[in-house]
Amino acid sequence: MEVVDIFARAKINLSLDVIGRRPNGYHDVRMIMQSIDLHDDISLYRSKGSGNIIIEEASGSVPLNKDNLIYKAAAVMMDKYHIKDDLRVVLKKNIPVAAGMAGGSTDAAAIFKALNIMYELNLTVEELCSMGVKVGADVPYCIMGGTALSEGIGEILTPIIAMPYCDILIAKPDISVSTAYVYNEFDKLEEKKHPDVSAMSNAIKEQDIRKISKLLGNSLEGVTIQKYPIIEEIKENMLGKGAIGALMSGSGPTVFGLFDSMNKAVIAADHIRGLGIAKDIILTKPYNAQ
Repeated sequence: MEVVDIFARAKINLSLDVIGRRPNGYHDVRMIMQSIDLHDDISLYRSKGSGNIIIEEASGSVPLNKDNLIYKAAAVMMDKYHIKDDLRVVLKKNIPVAAGMAGGSTDAAAIFKALNIMYELNLTVEELCSMGVKVGADVPYCIMGGTALSEGIGEILTPIIAMPYCDILIAKPDISVSTAYVYNEFDKLEEKKHPDVSAMSNAIKEQDIRKISKLLGNSLEGVTIQKYPIIEEIKENMLGKGAIGALMSGSGPTVFGLFDSMNKAVIAADHIRGLGIAKDIILTKPYNAQ
């Protein structure tokens, strides 16, 4: 195939527990991850050449060089499978950047999948994931997608039944959060919060959206909120306008709210937009391919 078009879907963390820190600086985590319908659009083209990787993106919000995870993913595949063509990646960013929603990781995951299709490599999800972890800890999950328990540094994945349908409101304030800063500050805490990941998994299996909403938890949330109180303000306004649960995703600063009706989600989105406390406001839903 000369061109492959693919979606790169964002994720949210329904539950995120940081277990501890490894000697190499990586953290062991236990998380429930969920794909959502919000996605970047990627078109991958190949042509005869000498192995160049070109990334095109119109907004200027991401690097277009070797620092982009797209480039790193393509380089891993090209080296392993001796791909000598020039590759051109046209990216349309819809996922907010530096948002705690795996925007860069999901773009990299899409490249692994697109190259697998383009060159008819017939690699399994497991084989793709083993390469993906070399690019980033969230990449294997983004390759697999859906609803999953994620352990280790994020590379040990166990699919679970899809979370029940609900409407999801995404709101990202106009700030950028350093993941390294958040984890470093978390390590300094004397008392650390640990959400009940197993209970969340059971609530999902029971298909109980209200129980899921009550169990939303993120070990890192308190650290990020302490530095950026606007995150708590967004949460409170979502809950005040009908969200049955709200939580910061990843290391932040994005907040997502779960709603049991689209009408409530729209009202909350309009309210937050009117307050001017979020730069990106997006209505979406869970995504599960199965």
